Amino acid sequence: MLEYGELRFTFSDRDFGERCEQAARRLGFVGGELGEDEAEDLVNLVVNGEVSDPASGLGEHINDCWPDLVGPADKSLVHWLRRLIFRSAWLDQRVKEGELDVAFDPSEGSFRYVQPDRGDEPIELAPEPSWNRVAYTPR
Repeated sequence: MLEYGELRFTFSDRDFGERCEQAARRLGFVGGELGEDEAEDLVNLVVNGEVSDPASGLGEHINDCWPDLVGPADKSLVHWLRRLIFRSAWLDQRVKEGELDVAFDPSEGSFRYVQPDRGDEPIELAPEPSWNRVAYTPR
């Protein structure tokens, strides 16, 4: 379960894990699909704010790079992972309720969210920081 203010989203284990991976890829912290143990460490990071008992190289990398991953609450990797997971759930809920649609943008070669009641005007999402400088690369 993820709460922000009065909003609360509940996820299945699989859905939450996939959203964690997607957020980590979007931030440039991981690339490609994670193995089961790596995914477990990433979920532990998001849920607990740390990886106390690493199950993979990703967990060890997180602990090795910890000083670079933490910082002021709104600047930490954990904050941004949680923020992107919440944002994805919020956007999915808006699509489900008919407030937003998903449209393919051929010029960008990607999908974006549009507002059907405003002539399919795209919504602008706040940019997120890049964590490429401390990205995990499997050994």
